[in-house]
Amino acid sequence: MLDRPLGLHERVALRPEPFGALAYHYGTRRLVFLKHPDVVRVVGSLDQHPTVRAALESCGIAEDRWPAFCGALTSLCESEMLHERVDTC
Repeated sequence: MLDRPLGLHERVALRPEPFGALAYHYGTRRLVFLKHPDVVRVVGSLDQHPTVRAALESCGIAEDRWPAFCGALTSLCESEMLHERVDTC
């Protein structure tokens, strides 16, 4: 997971909320609650970094928290909120 280039699916919108954010997928009509501001920050920055590891480092997430973030990001991939980017040059 840490070395994957993930990004927010192009059909997903994030809406900030006091508890974190709502992620809505316009294709599947799924709604997911992101319940921590750190998760919102990482998810919002994935497109700007080559890997999940780089996004976690950039957001200042302590390494001992990375397994929990990897679990959350895996769930977001399974619900199609995130997808693996294919960067072309």
